[in-house]
Amino acid sequence: MAWTFNSQTRFAPSLLHFSGRNCSVLYSAECSRKPASASEFLLFPAFLSMHFFQLIYITWLIRLPCKSNSYLAQIFEWWYFRKYGTSFIEQVSVSHLRPLLGGVDNSSPTNSSTSNGDADSNRQSVSECKVWRNPLNLFRGAEYNRYTWVTGREPLTYYDMNLSAQDHQTFFTCDSDHLRPADAIMQKAWRERNPQARVSAAHEALELEDCATAYILLAEEEATTIMEAEKLFKQALKAGEGCYRRSQQLQHHGAQYEAQHRRDTNVVVYIKRRLAMCSRKLGRTREAVKMMRDLMKEFPLLSMFNIHENLLESLLELQNYADVQAVLAKYDDISLPKSATICYTAALLKARAVSDKFSPEAASRRGLSTAEMNAVEAIHRAVEFNPHVPKYLLEMKSLILPPEHILKRGDSEAIAYAFFHLQHWKRVEGALNLLHCTWEGTFRMIPYPLEKGHLFYPYPICTETADRELLPMFHEVSVYPKKELPFFILFTAGLCSFTAMLALLTHQFPELMGVFAKAFLSTLFAPLNFIMEKVESILPSSLWHQLTRI
Repeated sequence: MAWTFNSQTRFAPSLLHFSGRNCSVLYSAECSRKPASASEFLLFPAFLSMHFFQLIYITWLIRLPCKSNSYLAQIFEWWYFRKYGTSFIEQVSVSHLRPLLGGVDNSSPTNSSTSNGDADSNRQSVSECKVWRNPLNLFRGAEYNRYTWVTGREPLTYYDMNLSAQDHQTFFTCDSDHLRPADAIMQKAWRERNPQARVSAAHEALELEDCATAYILLAEEEATTIMEAEKLFKQALKAGEGCYRRSQQLQHHGAQYEAQHRRDTNVVVYIKRRLAMCSRKLGRTREAVKMMRDLMKEFPLLSMFNIHENLLESLLELQNYADVQAVLAKYDDISLPKSATICYTAALLKARAVSDKFSPEAASRRGLSTAEMNAVEAIHRAVEFNPHVPKYLLEMKSLILPPEHILKRGDSEAIAYAFFHLQHWKRVEGALNLLHCTWEGTFRMIPYPLEKGHLFYPYPICTETADRELLPMFHEVSVYPKKELPFFILFTAGLCSFTAMLALLTHQFPELMGVFAKAFLSTLFAPLNFIMEKVESILPSSLWHQLTRI
């Protein structure tokens, strides 16, 4: 198909006909002696394209986007598989779509023999998702209840309090409690759900004898101030030490006496730890440090209370950084379970050495020094262990009262750490600035998807569910990694939906959509038409006459 132009000819298209694969153009030409204008010369193909778009609109809508989208999807899938070694569609289905649809893998393995690697991975997953007692947990009566009185909100969830009840039954009861009436009453009290019933049972037990566990319950739940709680804990210590000395002499006489001694040991350790925490809250920090050190020397094997984390916080309050480093050297070991307190305290100490003189602009010009590199690596290590903490330390998210139990590497642990340690980061000049400048760089080092970690095990996928059980409803749980659909999927879904909607409207209202298409193209070419009119008015007509002769 060829178009021939003559300098003495003007074209006025009168009929256009397009059919399937064959494209024939019938036109009539009106001849005149006037040279063709620039706008007519350049806009005539636009006029043809407008009619072309109007007549084959529905065919183009259905065929072209579908083919192009499928080609793009295939190319992207091939590139993603070459780079990451896994299918993009499969990864999105497992990581994003199945959680949104509530899918759960209920299939049981048909093969009874599993590999050692899978077994180790399962054991690690169970360990990572284990709920731990918060070593810095607050007092219910003196702190949690006061928050409820002021705000009207419940800071503790039923799941969290139920875990505490199970802990109390494990620590403070044994099979021989029925031999002592007061202990028998307290055994029922720890199982009671109603707080008033528990307090009444504790008073009933104290009417029979000096019961250490009854004093513990009253100090935790009935005392409205820390000073009242401290007095009750001192009475509990006096009663508990007497039972501990008696059971210590009889512990080798049988399994029953051994269980009593284990229970009495737990009671004494718990009371001394809470007394040290009372001293810390009342401002007697040096006394609290001494009590914690003595307790760790007397009972070195009872690591379930994590007293070293209480000690680290108290030493940071005293700004005794040398002793903090000594404690970290002992407990920041590969064989021990890590915690946010250990990782972030180690990062704080290394940041303290360089943070006062750190400048992002200067570091970008000259590069990082050895000390700055060590500090940045320590921050990256801490952020990889628990990525939720920086937002609380940088006050990008609001803090709430920490729960009584935490999930390591989860949002609950981040809240518990930041609640007590934010003041220590603020006290070190420039530490928060260094954290702000470097913490997001951690995520560029962690492989994605999170099949493996960088310095630690892969981030567990169970943290969000457990944290929602531990944290109150009014708190927005921090989720890592974010379950966000990639832009490619959102763009493709939007394009396909828009195309399908246009195809449906064109099928139902062909004439109306033709008018819309014509108006759209007219609007689209209006700026070009305006520009050409301006050019035509400026340039002489003889120039266009010479151009048409070429």
